[in-house]
Amino acid sequence: MHRMKVFIHQLDHWPNFTWRSDELINPLSEVRNLQGRLLGRMESLGFDLRNESTLETLTLDVLKSTEIESEFLNPDQVRSSVARKLGMDITGLVEPDRYVDGIVEMTFDATHNCFKTVSTERLFNWHAALFPTGRSGMKKITVATWRTDSKGPMQVVSGVVGKEKVHFQAPDSSLLESEMNRFLDWFNTNNKLDLVLKAAVTHLWFITLHPFDDGNGRIARALTDMALAQSDRSSQRFYSMSAQIRIERKQYYEILEKTQTGNLDITDWIKWFLSCLTNALKSTDTILNRVLFKADFWTRNVETVMNERQKKLLNKILDGLEGKLTSSKWAKMAKCSKDTAIRDINDLISKNIIQKEEAGGRSTYYELKKYRLKLS
Repeated sequence: MHRMKVFIHQLDHWPNFTWRSDELINPLSEVRNLQGRLLGRMESLGFDLRNESTLETLTLDVLKSTEIESEFLNPDQVRSSVARKLGMDITGLVEPDRYVDGIVEMTFDATHNCFKTVSTERLFNWHAALFPTGRSGMKKITVATWRTDSKGPMQVVSGVVGKEKVHFQAPDSSLLESEMNRFLDWFNTNNKLDLVLKAAVTHLWFITLHPFDDGNGRIARALTDMALAQSDRSSQRFYSMSAQIRIERKQYYEILEKTQTGNLDITDWIKWFLSCLTNALKSTDTILNRVLFKADFWTRNVETVMNERQKKLLNKILDGLEGKLTSSKWAKMAKCSKDTAIRDINDLISKNIIQKEEAGGRSTYYELKKYRLKLS
């Protein structure tokens, strides 16, 4: 007979987490240094460029947070929803569905209102926003209240039926109200702990409680972003922890399982969290360079005559178009005929803005003119 695993929340002194501070001094210092440098760099930008960076970051954050759960959203819908939330006037926005709007609403509330108290009601509102139809896929779930475990304990399992491996079992639903009250009281009143460390503890604690039928990962990441926004003392976001967790997903689940079946010393979890956050902060250069390049591009071409289709399509390319650009793709995105698309493209080639890719093959691909990719 197999002995049941003991999970961290079943230990006598739960949730009195401990960690070896001396091992965290250097990685925490590196995070703080990178945060300071990034925020300093952002402060030097104008309001519009900061907004553009926030748009890029929040769009990435929403897309990648759902991808961690193996759900894939329409990037254009997410971008449109975020742009509206930021009050940005962007041409060619598509209409987002209410599911996309709900995820954006939660992410935006967590970061934009990061200093507001997190109440049970606020979490329930987030949960309702995530599941506007009361379903997760085709499955009906309990929305905007704690899970009830009506179909058995909340478990994370893998493997085929009859040979399942239980990686984790969450606290019994009867304990959730008192457990969540304790968590929220700590989150709202603990002002002594460094806010980056608080973000690490928040993530682990919430995901261990797993208080909802579904959406726990997304809400845990929203609370993490909230604590990080507090640590930055800025509601504008310039880096995405979710995007980095998506890249390191395998290690994320491994360290989570190891910590949840370990003891209350969570040093290794915090070290992994700080390493992941360091990588997230470093990868921000990609977003920032794209934003700066886009601004530089339009400054250079301020007097170039273009029609609205050309402007819209160039913005799509500058925002990071997926796949190669062909005349057919141009026609589809611009909702015009292929002949019109070819005329638009040839006009931009004559104005030295785009060029044919050298390795064309049977199809002709187009790209932005090479020299224009260098920032001035």
